Amino acid sequence: MSGTPRFLTLADVAEVLNTSSAQVYALVRRGELPAIKIGGRGQWRVEASVLEKFIDDMYSQTKAFVADHPFVEAEGAATPTATPDAS
Repeated sequence: MSGTPRFLTLADVAEVLNTSSAQVYALVRRGELPAIKIGGRGQWRVEASVLEKFIDDMYSQTKAFVADHPFVEAEGAATPTATPDAS
């Protein structure tokens, strides 16, 4: 068995995603991130492979969003230019 646990706590997932446990809980409760509820106290666990699939899906969704909503510089916005040599 590898060193990576099969199931992660919501705090573990939050650390991987660099977000809060509350945000991860919201993703789970909305059904966006599949998880299981275990034990008498109902602790949530996310399978590591499910988290990796979720991340892959988010990359795909973001790619589609960027394609549908291209970034356009506002007219008159300053754009970086090269500084001429002072020699």
